[in-house]
Amino acid sequence: MKLTKKSHACVRLDKDGQTLVIDPGEFSEEDAALGADAILITHEHPDHFDEFRLRAAMENNPAARIWTLRSVAEQLAAAFPGRVHTVGHGDTFTAAGFEVQVHGELHAVIHPDIPRITNVGYLVDGGRVFHPGDALTVPDRPVETLMLPVMAPWNKISEVIDYVREVRPQRAYDVHDALLTDLARPIYDRQIGALGGTDHQRLTPGASAEV
Repeated sequence: MKLTKKSHACVRLDKDGQTLVIDPGEFSEEDAALGADAILITHEHPDHFDEFRLRAAMENNPAARIWTLRSVAEQLAAAFPGRVHTVGHGDTFTAAGFEVQVHGELHAVIHPDIPRITNVGYLVDGGRVFHPGDALTVPDRPVETLMLPVMAPWNKISEVIDYVREVRPQRAYDVHDALLTDLARPIYDRQIGALGGTDHQRLTPGASAEV
């Protein structure tokens, strides 16, 4: 499987001529979802869900499908009847040849005064890749490649390190990194790499790795 990092929280997975895209939000490239056969959205925040990018992808490929939680599906289902599927924690499905399991229910706490919204994570092909969205969800099975939300308004580096330790992936690649400045990146790389207990790596937008 080929994993390509796009800007911020978005990643593309390619396997057997099929493409799966996760979280092409407004911080990602305008064409982040174009060419996708299947698109997964973890939650409704605009840095993960951008209607413009999704509509462009769905119109570009009439066979493309979206899997997401109810709050996002309700905004798209009427425009693309039969092509938008609602999922929740515990569901399993096949999307463009990828086997997907849904883990998690709530977005991480930003502040106690801000109501929590639904957030789901996606475990792809039995644990080869896990994208948790905006939560520190720990799947109930081993993870080979963890897409690690490295910097957000709702986390701090000690929580990120402890999350890597708890999931215990073979490797972790940074996502949710658009707000992390180049000045701070070496600090995060050093601390997570030294304390996380796994192979921690960072891909620049557009770069790929085999997973």
